[in-house]
Amino acid sequence: MTKPLLTYYGDDFTGSTDVMEALASNGVPTVLFLGIPSAETAERFADYRAFGIAGTSRSETPEWMDAHLPAIFEWLKALDADICHYKVCSTFDSSPAIGNIGKAIEIGKALYGQPMVPVIVGAPQLKRYTAFGNLFAAYQDRFYRIDRHPVMSRHPVTPMAEADLALHMAKQTSLPVALADLVTTAAADADQRVDTIIADLSGILLIDVDSAQSQAAAGRQLWRAKRDGGLFTAGSSGVEYALLQAWKAEGLLGSPSIFAEPGKVERMAVVSGSVSPTTERQIHTATQNGFDAIAVDPLDLAGENGEQAIEAAVASGVERLRSGRSVLLHTAHGPSADRGTDIDRIPGARHRLGSALGIILRRLVETEKLSRAVIAGGDTSSHALQELRVDALTTLLPLPQTPGSPLCTAHGNYAPTNGLQIALKGGQVGTDNYFAQIRDGRRS
Repeated sequence: MTKPLLTYYGDDFTGSTDVMEALASNGVPTVLFLGIPSAETAERFADYRAFGIAGTSRSETPEWMDAHLPAIFEWLKALDADICHYKVCSTFDSSPAIGNIGKAIEIGKALYGQPMVPVIVGAPQLKRYTAFGNLFAAYQDRFYRIDRHPVMSRHPVTPMAEADLALHMAKQTSLPVALADLVTTAAADADQRVDTIIADLSGILLIDVDSAQSQAAAGRQLWRAKRDGGLFTAGSSGVEYALLQAWKAEGLLGSPSIFAEPGKVERMAVVSGSVSPTTERQIHTATQNGFDAIAVDPLDLAGENGEQAIEAAVASGVERLRSGRSVLLHTAHGPSADRGTDIDRIPGARHRLGSALGIILRRLVETEKLSRAVIAGGDTSSHALQELRVDALTTLLPLPQTPGSPLCTAHGNYAPTNGLQIALKGGQVGTDNYFAQIRDGRRS
């Protein structure tokens, strides 16, 4: 295995494919593993330049992180990449109890033995912006401070009530948080100013990004900070988009990759655990474009009679597929159908729900020999994909107009899902016509 440019751990599966898409689209061959790979699996991708592990920490507790992240970070560190990235959602939604970003940074900081951990969240490619430490995000072509965002301020598990990321982080870690703001990184003496900020910092350095220019400046500062043994950093795929600018300036990138459109499949299956209004519109549009929507009760899937509920869902899906239709099984049709309060009364229900949707999808793929599928919902994808018996993903078709949810190729030793074309779609990602776009195998 050659020395990679970057390694990363994604705190959910959709975010992990987001990073892979950004790198692969820009001439950095990238593979995403679904756990620490066997030596045999890793060797298959030995000539790649970036390696990721897709995880679930966005929906896990700090205790889970203490038990699982050190071994993963140690494996990534052993690859000796210049940068190791703890990848989080670009909306930065997290809390002290669930998906604690501060805790993950503490673990990585200690393992890498570095005083300062840079954090980049802004990613204009995803319509995410940070200015003077505050996070802004788009929704329906309007822009909101994240604590006023129509969706993220009401997230069912980790609602964002604070846009100032330093204040948000202060609830998750005792590490001090400093800021390299837009004025600092744009200054003629930016390097000196940043060096002054971090001279005595033993904590976190937030770096603002609100434009192509500030992204390039952030990438320069991040690349300047690299150190022997690798630099641990955190943030959204804004980390990769910033680094790509620095790598390009140093001539480290190959030619941009060319991805041919794979074309249309006649039938496809989708499972969705998302309650996002974006996914709601996508489900509605899909039913007008050749998909049959099948509502599945999330309490049944996560409850004592989960096996029977899975069997019933599979039977319904098979019936529709055999009639020549694509199917879309969903546990909610928008925020008004959210059963989150009831689900959270059942210990471990959210994880079981994601796994149940994964089992349903695998059964449909096996039974009907499907070649393409979609999992919708960030937390859902993290648990559902693990049921497909897949070891790794690579990028098949980037979607440049709506980055963050590419069509991927699955790799593994389980014949029905080895070679499966699959997309993992976060709740806020994609145009209204996303599901038909994936079925048709086209960029737009």
